[in-house]
Amino acid sequence: MRILVDADACPTKEIVERTAQEYKIPLYFFIDTSHVLSVKYGEVITVSQGADAVDFALINFLLKGDIVVTQDYGVAAMALGKGSFAIHQSGKVFTNENIDQMLFERHLSKVQRRASKKFHGKGPKKRSQEDDIRFEEAFRRLILQILGEEAK
Repeated sequence: MRILVDADACPTKEIVERTAQEYKIPLYFFIDTSHVLSVKYGEVITVSQGADAVDFALINFLLKGDIVVTQDYGVAAMALGKGSFAIHQSGKVFTNENIDQMLFERHLSKVQRRASKKFHGKGPKKRSQEDDIRFEEAFRRLILQILGEEAK
């Protein structure tokens, strides 16, 4: 098991890094050339800029059983398709049971945004300490679940 992070806009990088180091799990952060990232544990993989360049580099590097940290439902769907695990920065674990509904809701939101010339949303609310706690708890549960399955 390895951990791969879609790190361009990931607010949980420090939590992931600390947790991966604690469990001694290999860690890879994927960013494009418009970002700079320095880490104490793990490796930063920088790819050229381009639409979805980071997403495709991460998925091409991904192996069955790895964990992907991403807020991108498309990346999560591709990870699940390769037999890997995926978790959102909110702590929501993507599964084969919930990914289709999430992709459909994303599609409906996109259609609604395109139909309206005005932007009616306020954007995401500011991330709180409770959000970080919720993510870390879910992330640790996922790791322990996978480690338990590997031990069998």
